[in-house]
Amino acid sequence: MKLKLTLVILAAFFLQSLVFGQTGTYTIDKAPFSSEKYDEFSPVYYKNGIVFCSNRPINRVSTYSTAQNKGLFKIYFIDTVNKIKGENIKQSSIDLKSKSGIDTIGFVRWQDARLFSKNLETKFNDGPVTFNSKRDTIYYSRNLEVEGKLIDLSTVRNKLGIFNAQLVGEKWTKVKELRINNEWYNVTTPWLSPDGKKLFFASDKPGGFGGSDLYFCLLKSGYWDDPVNLGPNINTKGNESYPFINPSGELYFSSDGHKGLGGKDIFFSRYSDTTWLEPVRLDAPINSQYDDFGIITDTLMEEGYFSSNRDKSIDIFHFRTNHQQIFYNKIQSENQYCFTFNDNGSIVIDTTNLQYMWSFGDGKTTIGAIVNHCFPGPGSYNVKLDIVERGTGKLFFTKLIYNLELRDFEQPYINSPDVAIKEDVIEFDGLKSFLPRYKILSYSWDFGDNNRSSGQKVVHSYKEKGEYIVNLGLTIRSELTGLVQKTGISKKILISGNSRELKDSQDKMISLKATLPDIRNYHNALIKIQYSAETEFLQDAVFNVELLSSKNKVGINSAILRNVSKKYTIRELFDTDNNNYRYIVDQQLNLMATYPAFREMVDLGLKDVQIKIFVLKDPSEKELHNLIKINGAFADSYFDTADRLTSNAYIMLDQIVKLMKKYPALRLEVAVHSDNSGPADISLALSQKRSQLLVDYLVNRGISNKRLVATGFGGSKPIASNFLLKDRKLNRRIDFIIIDK
Repeated sequence: MKLKLTLVILAAFFLQSLVFGQTGTYTIDKAPFSSEKYDEFSPVYYKNGIVFCSNRPINRVSTYSTAQNKGLFKIYFIDTVNKIKGENIKQSSIDLKSKSGIDTIGFVRWQDARLFSKNLETKFNDGPVTFNSKRDTIYYSRNLEVEGKLIDLSTVRNKLGIFNAQLVGEKWTKVKELRINNEWYNVTTPWLSPDGKKLFFASDKPGGFGGSDLYFCLLKSGYWDDPVNLGPNINTKGNESYPFINPSGELYFSSDGHKGLGGKDIFFSRYSDTTWLEPVRLDAPINSQYDDFGIITDTLMEEGYFSSNRDKSIDIFHFRTNHQQIFYNKIQSENQYCFTFNDNGSIVIDTTNLQYMWSFGDGKTTIGAIVNHCFPGPGSYNVKLDIVERGTGKLFFTKLIYNLELRDFEQPYINSPDVAIKEDVIEFDGLKSFLPRYKILSYSWDFGDNNRSSGQKVVHSYKEKGEYIVNLGLTIRSELTGLVQKTGISKKILISGNSRELKDSQDKMISLKATLPDIRNYHNALIKIQYSAETEFLQDAVFNVELLSSKNKVGINSAILRNVSKKYTIRELFDTDNNNYRYIVDQQLNLMATYPAFREMVDLGLKDVQIKIFVLKDPSEKELHNLIKINGAFADSYFDTADRLTSNAYIMLDQIVKLMKKYPALRLEVAVHSDNSGPADISLALSQKRSQLLVDYLVNRGISNKRLVATGFGGSKPIASNFLLKDRKLNRRIDFIIIDK
């Protein structure tokens, strides 16, 4: 718009236009306070009425006008009080609900519009406006310079800016200019966020993406910070303006740069994570071929107002929502109760005598390293992975214990077939929607073929085959805060042309669902590890053959342990973590090396024997453990064919010397073992001889023989089967065992 003698800047934010159309999404009516002859736009809820901009006369002689012989835009107010005798009151059937700040329901009675405030009136265009939540501060757009002669003020430097004023008594005073204004570009169409901490506006300042962009400023210590551009998802090479932020923080704005119906259209966006989502155009008839802008609405967008020039002049229209337009729905996640469980750790077992057994906490068990299991539904389950003996089922070792919290996705849920045939009646419902702490107030459906419906249960049929996106929108109320808001979900449905195509589609879907997800990769499975042998194994850990554990001291000479062979030295350990006594007969670096001793103890009738992983805490034990891991302890590498010590033996023994000198109280048993390839008595003698050779070397290097014990076990304590060459090599080993002090 262009003034005869004044600056025309405000109209740069109005654009071209279109055909008026109406669909089932919204119903619109021209607001009764919109005139036939003059323009009205940018409504704002204020107390019991509406503030808006209009170029209608102010019941006095107008000094200035536009090129179209219309008056300048001023800020008007129309109230909704009861009829008073003699007043000219317009009436409409529009509901102004309490969400909009107005409690009148049914027929709304409007007074004649009047100038909002003489104190805010200038010689140029005034408005649009926005208010804080208390309605005692106004932010409004106007020209930067308004005092002085008109000819001096009508320059290209007299840009639009944003000002604020305070309500003192019944008058708006203390008008102040915002620091973000600039004489080189326009700053206009302000909107204050509901919390009062952000001021949104449009500006054609340099550095933007197009003509006018949307910006916001943060309120910091009572001052508005520097403008921040809303970014390329919102702003385009065209013009964006008239921002509106609803109580949920969602953005409505007008643009001629995004793909629309023509002219300036109204779009919706929501801030997610670190960016504004790609804007969505509101359906007709809110948008049209013409310029549509300046919308206000409640949180749920059930009703509101917007501006449009579709009817020869710019007018304010009221809209009602018939079927909720559903924005930004995520694709529905399907709840999963069947999973793959997999043991892929570094503690391996020989499955000749042992097997994996999973317990799932629902009364069911499954054998195998990799298994599938289906839970009855969401809930808390205690999952356990044990190693048990084949045949006897005797517990050998526990690898893993964890609590599994299996949850349903907290989401709206579309319950319907995944595939169907065109023309068939399909049932849809939202009964499985799972939204804890929320009450569902309403259900809205968009079937993806320009048809909509509402209700908890609905039916629909598709006329053409193809893939459709079904959207379910819910209005929900928080049981904690009472806040009413929207949420929604989407689901793909495939419509086939005939029963043969339907069968093919169903088979493909079954095939896709055949591979079960790993429980560790399922988003809605919360796993709390209670015990993991794999985690402890990564530390300085060994495997103990534990005969029993007791809160009370049993003693190594008790009747329970009396039958244990003398070749085993029973160690009594006090576990400070669990405050109990543990009785150990063997200790190995490898889990399977404990199996022969375990089997022997079971054969003796010891019912509580099992293998326990033990993390070494004593520094001397940890260092000895690491020396064995690094250097190995196999007899074949310590002795040559003439039973002389090899260089490998010297390397290891020299490290043992250093260790025993570092820990003067340390005592060691040097135990040598053999396989069963020769006579038992010869093997025993050979192992004793070799053990003494090792001890003699340590003594010669300065270690007291009182700190050393040489023991030969021959083949009496195998750790492998002796059937294969590799197993016999494992049995020809050397143990460096710390003797209890």
